Amino acid sequence: MRALLTRILRHGGLAVLALLCALPAWAATRAVAPGESIQAAIERAESGDIIEVAHGYYTENLLIAKPLTLRGVNRPTLSGGQKGDTIRVTAPDVVIDGMIVRDSGDDLGAQNAGIYLWPGAHRAVVRNCDLTYNLFGLWIEKANDVTIEHNVITGKRDYRSASRGNGIQLYNTTGARIIDNRISFVRDAIYVDVSHHAVFRGNRMHHSRYGTHYMNSYYNLWEDNDVYLNRGGLALMEVRDQTVRNNRAWGNSDHGIMLRTIQDSVIENNVVAGNNRGFFIYDAEYNTLRGNRVIDNTVGVHLSAGSKNNKVEDNDFISNREQVRYVGAKDELWGIKDGNHWSNYLGWDRNGDGLGDVPYEANDIVDRLSWQHPMLKLLLNSPAVQTLRLVGQQFPLLRAPSVVDPKPHMQPKNNNWREWLGRYFPGSR
Repeated sequence: MRALLTRILRHGGLAVLALLCALPAWAATRAVAPGESIQAAIERAESGDIIEVAHGYYTENLLIAKPLTLRGVNRPTLSGGQKGDTIRVTAPDVVIDGMIVRDSGDDLGAQNAGIYLWPGAHRAVVRNCDLTYNLFGLWIEKANDVTIEHNVITGKRDYRSASRGNGIQLYNTTGARIIDNRISFVRDAIYVDVSHHAVFRGNRMHHSRYGTHYMNSYYNLWEDNDVYLNRGGLALMEVRDQTVRNNRAWGNSDHGIMLRTIQDSVIENNVVAGNNRGFFIYDAEYNTLRGNRVIDNTVGVHLSAGSKNNKVEDNDFISNREQVRYVGAKDELWGIKDGNHWSNYLGWDRNGDGLGDVPYEANDIVDRLSWQHPMLKLLLNSPAVQTLRLVGQQFPLLRAPSVVDPKPHMQPKNNNWREWLGRYFPGSR
């Protein structure tokens, strides 16, 4: 019996010792006061420690090469002295919280950033920070499952657009969560390249080249974001399996939402208002556009380059100067199942079912000629051009291919569309 008990204690003691060795050391909190070095505190810290930086102004370029938390108390300012990266992170599981991070270098080739998450900086969290006067706000490369939330990011406003970096740059990542950030005065607010399974929610992006620029990225969710007063709002290029819903793209000088070489995606319940082109759709196939409000754009939808096999249902096209600009070899059918609303539809509803009795046609021969010969617009109200429009309607041989909706709604699906009138890019109208 004694021998049995001895064996249990021996093996049990080894198990307890192994468990204690597996547990991390208790995290220490290390305070940094003005005049002290944050980098020195990082060097002294153990993995999992918390570095608390007191309110003040610190000029350093930090390297974080171990898992830890860098936390600002009353929003201290860290300046990179306009050289290199202000903070470079090379370790996983790093948290940066409550800091003002500014003054990176301006070398586009070196991709100088306020915070550079290097390959391997997985699960990094950057939250509640102001990143200002950096070339790139955040550069995130081959770092998976990062969370970037509740930050304010502004670029080098005195630089011309092409010489600025992007607000948030994602390259070759998976699982990023980009939530509730405010980004402005950068080249592109969010640039996404070869990055998959990400969530972009609640961000506001303005006064940049593109609000968001997607390239070669799949299975991403873009939801409840505002992109306004940029050159372009949301640009999805060479992507597939995107969900783009409940966003607002308004007052952009070029397009609200660009769908270029995109497949198998859902674009739904977005507001696209006051842009030069609401939707710019180019080489897009097998997508679903539904429930969108396309309001008061110069061109509601610019459709080209063989964009076909898309389901376009239950959208409201209201008060666009041109509802659709389409040049193709044959009609493109929209609204086959449920139809769309067109504010310039001139048909009637004799049986009161809410649907027009004759199909809606977006373009005619006069529209097509005016796009090919812009000087014709000077004569659009002349009797000769109006006669040509009438003849095209009466003689199918002269009819131009058009977007055709066989079930046009007599009334818009959404009643609050008036609040989106007049939201233009300054000087564009």
